[in-house]
Amino acid sequence: MIKSMGIYQVSERPLRIAILHTATRVFIVVAIAIAVHFLIGWVELRAAVLAPRSQGLVLGGVLLIVVLVYAILIAIPFVPGIEIGVSLMMIRGAEIAPVVYLATVVGLVAAFLAGRFVSYDWLHRVLLDLRLKRACGFLETIKNLNRQQRLEMLHAALPAWLRPVAINFRYMTLAALINLPGNSFIGGGGGICMMAGLSRLFTPWGVILTIVLAVAPVPILVLWFGTGVLGPK
Repeated sequence: MIKSMGIYQVSERPLRIAILHTATRVFIVVAIAIAVHFLIGWVELRAAVLAPRSQGLVLGGVLLIVVLVYAILIAIPFVPGIEIGVSLMMIRGAEIAPVVYLATVVGLVAAFLAGRFVSYDWLHRVLLDLRLKRACGFLETIKNLNRQQRLEMLHAALPAWLRPVAINFRYMTLAALINLPGNSFIGGGGGICMMAGLSRLFTPWGVILTIVLAVAPVPILVLWFGTGVLGPK
């Protein structure tokens, strides 16, 4: 069925085909996560019989895998990535804080860049498969707007009391949303940064600096109280 939606002329797939495509995407993500989980377990078992120095190298490689997986997870919208990082630091302590910090920055920056440079047409197709028609309509609305027009649209959509903060201090607002407890309900850190990219209202370097500063406090506190590296011993 051909369906006209604003600037798009799209052929809406049958529901079962859309579900199959969506399930395939989910399956791929889950399959990768399970494969990495078993790979880590297998490597740890083999490393147990090695010399101490070799164990360190092997386990360091395992840690690198964990970091990469975490960076991918935190970049995915609606995944509670920040909570995952905090849990890792609670379990492993200060030794993993710098690694979690780096992975968090990488994951959130990747989410922003994905939103910044993704094709609106491709994303429209994905959202249509998910039957997220309001989101499709939003893409249709903003696709051909310039930066000033998008700011005016945001200004009109927000409550009067929120407009000065959300528009004039949008980088600070982004930092606050990234650190908001339970933000997975509004897209998680990855979803928030991806939407910031989609809006085309943020510069890449401005967002990178915002992310670097916004996610730093918790790792710094873990280092401070965990090892005394940053504080008195």
